[in-house]
Amino acid sequence: MDRSYSFFVTGTDTEIGKTLTSSALLHAFGARGLRTAAMKPIAAGAEYRNGVWCNEDAEFLAQAANVALPTALTTPYLCQEALAPHLAARQDGIHLEIEQILQCYATVAQAANCVVVEGVGGFQVPLDDHYDTADLARALKLPVVLVVGLRLGCLNHALLTAAAIRANGLSFVGWVANQIDPAMRYVDENMATLRVRFEQQYSAPLLGKIPHLESPSAATAALYLNIDPLLALCAERL
Repeated sequence: MDRSYSFFVTGTDTEIGKTLTSSALLHAFGARGLRTAAMKPIAAGAEYRNGVWCNEDAEFLAQAANVALPTALTTPYLCQEALAPHLAARQDGIHLEIEQILQCYATVAQAANCVVVEGVGGFQVPLDDHYDTADLARALKLPVVLVVGLRLGCLNHALLTAAAIRANGLSFVGWVANQIDPAMRYVDENMATLRVRFEQQYSAPLLGKIPHLESPSAATAALYLNIDPLLALCAERL
């Protein structure tokens, strides 16, 4: 299978809509006839159900994909506590190994021609005393889609994240605006600021704006996305 249809989804912070956006991307790619698979390599926060530990985000992603795979592959590290990854892993007595995630990704990529890998937290979250999620993104060598949670302060977070993506030698290929604060003022003006800068500095187009949804779903969120720029990028790399 062609891995060029795979993407790494990061965000300006935690709880800003990475999972919803990743699921929407999976739904949109699936609607174009691609075999889609999801990865949430590191998930922190789990509920014990029917004899197994489950993570809500990982389950949401799996439901949006059309290729079913074992959780051991799609989420090799599932920590019980909803903490920063290195702290949650420490609580569980495990060590987060980037090489293990790469091995799982290689297997997942053989089963699908579109893999959406969702990061954890923001772009540069510690995994241990030496490595962070930027190292993971760099090891995966995937184009990056940035989710910007629309709220006061998002401009600074978005610009810093974009700069960090580029500084790590990765391709910043597009961004999604997600309105997590329905009362945010001057939304269009904030988006326009980012749109100009991201297009001028990185040639990264706006892929869509997901409004504040009362009942979020992958199918509904996908209605607000335009994945044509990502498909065109993949076609160029064939």
